[in-house]
Amino acid sequence: MNTRSPAKIGLFFGSFNPIHVGHLIIANYMATQTDLKEVWMVVSPQNPLKQKQSLARDQDRLHLVRIAIDDNPKLRASDIEFSMPQPSYTIDTLTYLCERHPDKQFALIMGGDNLPTLPKWKNHDLILRDFEIYVYQRLGYELGELATHPQVKVFDQVPQMQISASYIRECLAADLPIQYLVTEPVLKYLESSGLYKKSRLKE
Repeated sequence: MNTRSPAKIGLFFGSFNPIHVGHLIIANYMATQTDLKEVWMVVSPQNPLKQKQSLARDQDRLHLVRIAIDDNPKLRASDIEFSMPQPSYTIDTLTYLCERHPDKQFALIMGGDNLPTLPKWKNHDLILRDFEIYVYQRLGYELGELATHPQVKVFDQVPQMQISASYIRECLAADLPIQYLVTEPVLKYLESSGLYKKSRLKE
């Protein structure tokens, strides 16, 4: 009889437009300093109803995540939402993942700035009932009353850097250096592909 507990996987959702070292520090902390076995970086697809020029194509952003974490066996890129109806809701993604991976237990990873807005999410009560939420503190944000919920785990020592993907895009569009803000493989791809250059964003 197999009584082994299912592997607990953390889901880190984001547009990763592009992925930067700030994302990776958070993901790696959760994968190595909590009880999570792995962290899956779930790349959010572009909403077809919302044309946003600054958002790179889905496959480009997914590729950047893959090459950024290629040397880390505890991190994984996921395109699970690419094939789901849009707009995608977290509860639907969680349900689909549980159906596809019955041998795994999933938990959400989110910043402290998002926790107070959770009651506005679709079926947030089911999320809180069935899934743990791993929250990393964000400077200047109050966690709200959900911080004491039994399904919420708050981590206040997660190293964080004040880096935004929008700043990186602005630098690339202006031909300014982004060395050290992204990993070396990501830097090389961005430089060779011209992604986020003004001419590419108009395509």
